[in-house]
Amino acid sequence: MRNQIVLLMLLLVATVAQGQSAEDRKTILGILDRQTNDWNAGNIAAFMKGYWESDSLMFVGKNGVTYGYQSTYEGYLRRYPDRATMGTLKFDILHLTFPSNDVAFVVGKWNLTRPEKGDVGGHYTLLWRRINGRWVIVCDHTS
Repeated sequence: MRNQIVLLMLLLVATVAQGQSAEDRKTILGILDRQTNDWNAGNIAAFMKGYWESDSLMFVGKNGVTYGYQSTYEGYLRRYPDRATMGTLKFDILHLTFPSNDVAFVVGKWNLTRPEKGDVGGHYTLLWRRINGRWVIVCDHTS
């Protein structure tokens, strides 16, 4: 009887954890979809709402490491000063895992279709944390 209770409790914990991860996965994918729509509307300020508004935010790109929300935002504005440079964004999610309850890790591909400037693309890794009940990107490594 004791083994059956332990087994039942393990199954219950596994079911709750899977349900939580499914909801968290849906939330993160929804944020990425919203970011895509914001980008494609030319709204970098709205696109940034997926990031952690902190001086500890880390963005790693071809020019090195940038720290802080404001610096990351300003970097986007410098690199993408107009709609022609921004192009049309498409994300492909290659991998999404939850190493722990409040941490997610995303690997994907990005592509900008830019008829006037030439298409560009690459890969990215995003480290997410649930902070104050909200999923945010705390580290973005894009190449």
